[in-house]
Amino acid sequence: MQRYDYEGHVAVVTGGSSGIGLATVRLLLDSGARVAFCARDADRLDRVRAELAGRFGTDRIRAEALSVLDAPAIEAFAASVAEGFGRCDLLVNNAGQGRVSTFADTSDADWRAEYELKLFSQIHPVRAFLPLLRAARGSVVAVNSLLALQPEPHMVCTASARAGVQSLIKSLSVELAPEVRVNAILLGLVDSGQWARRFEARTERGETRAEWDAALAARKGIPLARLGRPEEAAHAIAFLGSPGASYVTGAQIEVSGGLSRHI
Repeated sequence: MQRYDYEGHVAVVTGGSSGIGLATVRLLLDSGARVAFCARDADRLDRVRAELAGRFGTDRIRAEALSVLDAPAIEAFAASVAEGFGRCDLLVNNAGQGRVSTFADTSDADWRAEYELKLFSQIHPVRAFLPLLRAARGSVVAVNSLLALQPEPHMVCTASARAGVQSLIKSLSVELAPEVRVNAILLGLVDSGQWARRFEARTERGETRAEWDAALAARKGIPLARLGRPEEAAHAIAFLGSPGASYVTGAQIEVSGGLSRHI
């Protein structure tokens, strides 16, 4: 498996107990980092922590249950990382799922909730960990969506919020330079619990998951003819946060199987 140079480094991953977040935590641990991660589901977080501690050792892992929208909780998490690990070289902001809605059926409350989640899931962690990142001359990687550049009508609210996140990332890459690099990955369709639930709710019960995924990829026009894997997104994150990307900031890597239609 491809590994990256994270020996002696500390990484923080939000939303780290499942999907892309968990794949990133595992890859960074495999690459030699000490990793702190957080998520809202305390039970799942405990199960993941126990599994990872058995493989990598308790001294390389910190995990706390919290919401990234809770600014005091994120500040306390940063203080805990500073006390336990002494530094932060990489912050991975792994925001939540998309909201399926059109303009006509998105309420004011939905707009506010989506903007708060997408933007403050970036703002709160960056603000809390910035002193540690500056001291380490570290980096931030935002997990964003291709919707930021290529919106779809049935995800109008999420696409708009994702565009705001991408603008924020670009602004931060200038404001925080040269001490901190800031980059993003833009996801297409990556296999997750969300797609697993849609598969379970399918109307054509005779399809296997592989057949359903292939049909979905064909409908969406994905040139690589499949959904992405969380591990593939994790590799893009690990590269952007690594010393190998030391002259990369304000950039985005598309992890979309070729779904992008823009130049």
